[in-house]
Amino acid sequence: MATVSCGGNKQEINSNILHVYSWAEYIPTEVFEGFEKETGIKVVEDIYSTNEEMFTKLKAGATGYDLVMPSPDYVEIMIKEQMLDKIDKTKISTFENIDKDMLEKLAVFDANNDYSVPYTVSSTLIAVNTKYVKDYPRDYSIYEREDLKGKMSLLDDMREVMGAALGMCGYPQDVADEKAFKEAEAKINSWKKNIAKFDSESFGKNFASGDFWVVQGYGENIYMELTDEQKKTTDFIIPEKGGIFSLDSFVILKTAPNKEAAHKFMEYIHKPEVYAMIADYLVVPSINVPARELTKEKPLFQMEDLKNSQLLRDTTATLPMQNRYWEKIKGGF
Repeated sequence: MATVSCGGNKQEINSNILHVYSWAEYIPTEVFEGFEKETGIKVVEDIYSTNEEMFTKLKAGATGYDLVMPSPDYVEIMIKEQMLDKIDKTKISTFENIDKDMLEKLAVFDANNDYSVPYTVSSTLIAVNTKYVKDYPRDYSIYEREDLKGKMSLLDDMREVMGAALGMCGYPQDVADEKAFKEAEAKINSWKKNIAKFDSESFGKNFASGDFWVVQGYGENIYMELTDEQKKTTDFIIPEKGGIFSLDSFVILKTAPNKEAAHKFMEYIHKPEVYAMIADYLVVPSINVPARELTKEKPLFQMEDLKNSQLLRDTTATLPMQNRYWEKIKGGF
């Protein structure tokens, strides 16, 4: 056995262990258990809370991870940084189950899908409590409603909020025009005066408690906080304008010690019966076509709801400009 460093700690390479670096509670434990039962390979999972945290840790030299699951903007960044190994799709017999439209979305920066295998589609939503809010627009202009002042929140996330504002102003998220950012700043300031706070941590709990009636956030984080009765009076909106969606994918690091097991795990994930369990667990549309016949839960949104949304892309080139405007927006709040 050779020795590697996983998260800074030296570990021995074992062909029967797969190291996955992922988001918390993103993959059901039943999937890990089923994979181990079928293959004899045990999955060891390490958790990150943001793409930035994951990327910084890997760039600082952490090794030993086999599979990582970045959002598309960071897949794009990691390809450019030459951090990823090409995926051998001949070792993933279930790859053909993946929705071709989703593969085409990633192909804009990952030609031939050489470096990424999609895991799930998700979208930043606006949750509305229909018990208190009536006759509302289905986009971010709801945040201009002065009658809802103090009862709304936006994510404390520069990319999410700036991307939404740029989209509402008719610009793509990777625009580099100063004029576009000035317009986005004005748009966000028109929302800012009506929100209680920027919140990326407790938006789900605050919505469920009734403290806030309109929140920007991630559907699964809100849904899990709601009672069955509350779900009946919650409208999950995919914004018709300014919407952004993510297609988180598995990638294999160049430094991955167990690439064979990594391919086996991706193959297992996209078995229809396994993927149906994942889609139901996350309450999202299935990107695995055969699995759609096996799902039991109604997803929080449908694929067609994303038709006007932009895929999350790398905006590193405009980061200094984004930061400058975001600091002005957040100043004094």
